[in-house]
Amino acid sequence: MSKLLNNITDERTGISYTLVGDHYLPDLIAPEISHNTIGRFGRERLSYLKNHGRVTYTNLLTSGRLNEHLHETDEAANDRIDLVSRQIAEREGITEKLKADDAMLWVQKMNNIRSRVTEIIRDELIYA
Repeated sequence: MSKLLNNITDERTGISYTLVGDHYLPDLIAPEISHNTIGRFGRERLSYLKNHGRVTYTNLLTSGRLNEHLHETDEAANDRIDLVSRQIAEREGITEKLKADDAMLWVQKMNNIRSRVTEIIRDELIYA
């Protein structure tokens, strides 16, 4: 280790230390953490990781990427739900004409599709 006034650097690891009182403490720099808004699916992913994916949760948390991961998961889930819902509605013949003719039936069918797609997305993205 080479001494520079109150600072030293470990030649093997490259970690620098500063003298504080009688002890040398490592000069740690916290990674920059993003502060994105987390939606419903991001919060579900967080809960899942805390309860069932402790290693992944800890790695993301300590690397400063947890918020980014949750935000990306939330965006991906919402995008997939919109896309797959539109595809299923088109395949099942749920159109704007149906919406104009029988709004309640259209709402029932769209809610049914959205529920099915949400379960698929949870299995693929949230609980994976």
